[in-house]
Amino acid sequence: MKIGVLALQGDFAEHIVMLRRLGVETCEVRLPAHLSGLDGLIMPGGESTTIGKLAVAFGLMDPLREFGKNHAVWGTCAGAIFLSKDARREQPLLGMMDITVVRNAFGAQVDSFEADLDIEALKQATNTSNPYHAVFIRAPIIDSVSGAARVLSALPDGRIVAAQEGRLLATSFHPELTSDSRFHEYFVSLCR
Repeated sequence: MKIGVLALQGDFAEHIVMLRRLGVETCEVRLPAHLSGLDGLIMPGGESTTIGKLAVAFGLMDPLREFGKNHAVWGTCAGAIFLSKDARREQPLLGMMDITVVRNAFGAQVDSFEADLDIEALKQATNTSNPYHAVFIRAPIIDSVSGAARVLSALPDGRIVAAQEGRLLATSFHPELTSDSRFHEYFVSLCR
């Protein structure tokens, strides 16, 4: 098992630490050739427009789309925006997941927050009943899901913060910034 982390910008190092903690071989992905031999890919939080522009500059857009047809891909925060079909503004998007995302939906940096989420898929996959403590930093919301995409979790007010479409996963929050490895374990299971 080898999972890459898109390392163009953002908090890719934290995902690598979490994967290694789980005993998963990992590498930084910056060029199309780095996708070779991977079982899955994580696209981290950061700044989605910058990540998109760098992916265009490094010739990664089509290779990432091709990779996602046969492999698990997980976008966290900015990575979820980059994975989406629509971010309601003009910017480079992979358009791989049938979700519409609204950037910075909760406000500025000072409006960042943490919340406990009830995520049934995590409970089943990891055989635990504890809520998942999620960290939201300038987070997007998943405004809508359609097609084969389904909601994995929403806040009590109904705003969607996690979705899945087959082996594609999107989270508004940052699982790499907690000590709870359950979301990474869940993603590893999608890579198998």
